[in-house]
Amino acid sequence: MEVVKPINRCFLYGIVDLGYLAPDKVTVVTNQLLRGGIDLLQLRAKERSKTEILKYAESMLPLARMADVPLILNDYPDLLREIDAEGCHIGPEDYGVAEARDLAGRDCLVGKSTHTLAQAQAAEREGADYIGFGPLFPTATKPTAKAIGLTELRSLHEQVNLPIYCIGGVKLRNIREIVSAGAKRVCIVSDLLLASDLAKRAAEIKAELCFDPRP
Repeated sequence: MEVVKPINRCFLYGIVDLGYLAPDKVTVVTNQLLRGGIDLLQLRAKERSKTEILKYAESMLPLARMADVPLILNDYPDLLREIDAEGCHIGPEDYGVAEARDLAGRDCLVGKSTHTLAQAQAAEREGADYIGFGPLFPTATKPTAKAIGLTELRSLHEQVNLPIYCIGGVKLRNIREIVSAGAKRVCIVSDLLLASDLAKRAAEIKAELCFDPRP
C-alpha cells in the first residue's frame, strides 16, 4: 500500500455517497472533491452489490492516490482483500475494530461511527484509528438518527485522543459555530454533494476549519 497523508493530518472528510449521486458521476465528483482540498475520502454505496462497490472504488483509488488522500470503504472490511484502499468505516453495531481488521486480512485504517461520549471512548479502547461523531444536527443522510447538538464537543475532544470527525448536518453556513464549539475535523455529505460547485464549496469549508474562535 502506498504512503498517503496520515490520518492525524486529515481535517476535511468527504463522502461519495451513492444516495446522492448517480453511479456515472462517481469519478467526476471524486475529482471535484479532491480538487477542493478534502483530506480523507469515503465511498458509501448502501444497497449496492459488492461487485458494484469494488468497481466504483477502483475508479476512485488512482485519483485519491494522486492527491495523497486515503480512500475508505463504508461497511465492508472484507473488500480490502480485493482492493488496496487504505481502510474501512464501520458502525457501532457492525463489527469490533479487531474483527474488521481480521476481515480485511491486513493492517488498515478503521474508523467507527459514534453517537455518545461513551461510544467514542469505547472505540478508542478498541483501537479505532478515528471516529465519526454525530449527527450534530438533523440530517437527511440518516433521517432516523437523533441529533446530538454541540454541547459535548469540547469535553469529547478533551477525553478522546483520536481524530474526531463531526458529522450530521454540517454545512458551510454552520461550520464556524461547530469549530467554535470545539470541533477540529468535520465530515460532510450533502452540503458538498449538492453544491453547484463542489470544489469551491470544499475549499470554502476547508478554510473555515482554520478559523480561530479565540478573541
